[in-house]
Amino acid sequence: MKNIESKIQIACVNWFRYQYPHLKKLLFSVPNGGARSSITGAILKAEGALSGVADLILLKPNGRYASLCIEMKQPRGVQRESQREWQKAVEAAGNRYVVCRSLEEFMREVNGYL
Repeated sequence: MKNIESKIQIACVNWFRYQYPHLKKLLFSVPNGGARSSITGAILKAEGALSGVADLILLKPNGRYASLCIEMKQPRGVQRESQREWQKAVEAAGNRYVVCRSLEEFMREVNGYL
């Protein structure tokens, strides 16, 4: 099931880089998912990795928000508790947070934000 989410995210990033080439270095993924050894996980946590961080972050203020944080989900995917907690924290700090389940949803959110 994670593969569906990955394919949607790849399509979204490809569209963004084509549509907004001047901003392509400002949209990046946060590789929090995937299987890792316990040692690697401990090192990443010590380096500052946080559970629940959005999959994509667009570091571009739009006059209302400081950045756009995008959580990618497969069509029926739901947020984990750690993701809802992170959402509350970043929204309280002046950022926009959205959940996208398709390329079309991503396009609508990004175009609306920008």
